[in-house]
Amino acid sequence: MTTLTSDDIRDRVQGDWQRIVTLLADKVACASVSAQGITGEHMKRSAGFVEQEFKALGIDAHVVQSHNPDGTPGAYEVVGSRIVDPAAPTVLLYAHHDVQPVPDAGDWDTDPFVAVEKDGRLYGRGSADDGGGIAIHSGALKALGDDLGVNIKIFIEGEEEMGSPSFIPFIEQHQDEFAADVIIVADSGNWSADVPSLTTSLRGNTTLDVSLRVLGHPVHSGQFGGPILDANTLAAMLISSMYDESGELVVPGITAEEPVGGLQRDLDEETLRNDAATVQGLRFAGTGSLASRLWTKPSLTVIGFDAHPVEGSFNVLADAATFRLSLRTAPSQRPEEAQRALAAFLTEHAPFGAQVTVTPLDNGMGWAMDPNAKAVKTAEEAMSEAFSTDVVNKGEGGSIPFIPELQRIFPEAQVLVTGPEDPKSNAHSPNESISLSGLRNNVITEALLLDRLANE
Repeated sequence: MTTLTSDDIRDRVQGDWQRIVTLLADKVACASVSAQGITGEHMKRSAGFVEQEFKALGIDAHVVQSHNPDGTPGAYEVVGSRIVDPAAPTVLLYAHHDVQPVPDAGDWDTDPFVAVEKDGRLYGRGSADDGGGIAIHSGALKALGDDLGVNIKIFIEGEEEMGSPSFIPFIEQHQDEFAADVIIVADSGNWSADVPSLTTSLRGNTTLDVSLRVLGHPVHSGQFGGPILDANTLAAMLISSMYDESGELVVPGITAEEPVGGLQRDLDEETLRNDAATVQGLRFAGTGSLASRLWTKPSLTVIGFDAHPVEGSFNVLADAATFRLSLRTAPSQRPEEAQRALAAFLTEHAPFGAQVTVTPLDNGMGWAMDPNAKAVKTAEEAMSEAFSTDVVNKGEGGSIPFIPELQRIFPEAQVLVTGPEDPKSNAHSPNESISLSGLRNNVITEALLLDRLANE
């Protein structure tokens, strides 16, 4: 089989470019906010739009409604395949067609659901996350056309932004439809719009609620304050006891790792400060590279705290406090293990004899790429050719729990996590956008990758 050159594919993508941009703009207009109901007509229309786009590319695509574990109707998924040769490698292409909500359209500079091109970027909700992933798959398949040398299976999910509750049951019920040699998950991003990356790792996540009680009921702070500390103060003490003076998490049994495959480039501190909008003078917590602190070391966050609001407060000692902790775990640590370690620490370190009760909640496993896998090397070569620069791989501090579940169900498959985002994309935030030059190079990358996989 003849291998196409990067120039061949670049010319084909350029000739198809207007269709790709129009597809993405039309996808933005679908306004497929799964938080408004994964079984809603708007989600069914979005799935139908994606179905038709892939059918036009020769994929036997169709919409299937999944079911939740309790048997209730689930998301509208788009699945399909194109078998060119039963003996050829099979590649599963994943993306999702649902998008994040827009709590306040007034925070946007443009209409969130009308794609607007400005300064080399296309703005709109879902333009990057994950309409960009759909556009990458579509553009790559169109570029290869009749030269496609691998079998293709697609899965465009309809509830990723809702935590994918029916994802695993759906996959397990349709294993034959999704079994593949290589799985490409186009739902992450690059180092920058001009520097490509494979995502090497994802942290896991575990959450739990902590209730702390000191009194049977609230009492007057003037009458009892002093020998008795209020529940909010003791909760703060309990939270702070999990850190050392450098801000490093020091809970026994919660592990840390170094970046998977080695650190090719550390993150820039000034850029990180600007992106996070840190206040002047704020010191970063923890030790080691910024990359390890963001990608592979654990991170604990108080994401909720029940306390009396300042408005209407009065002089009493709070009898109880409840807070929710979210722990991002190292990619290879089982979240259940970390959850148990955290719960044990909290109950064993109750300050001043307060009663502490821990309620375990959800768990999601992290994921680490095999940096020595053959498909990884092929993908890195394709990226370097498409972007005309060296690859700088990176981890992600967030979690995508279905990826390790895919790896569990298909242990022989090589998983590649790619994607359309870059640091300016503002996914999940106002003014979400995608770099059009980056999108073009991502399409070229995937087309090159699929072509090279056919020849391995």
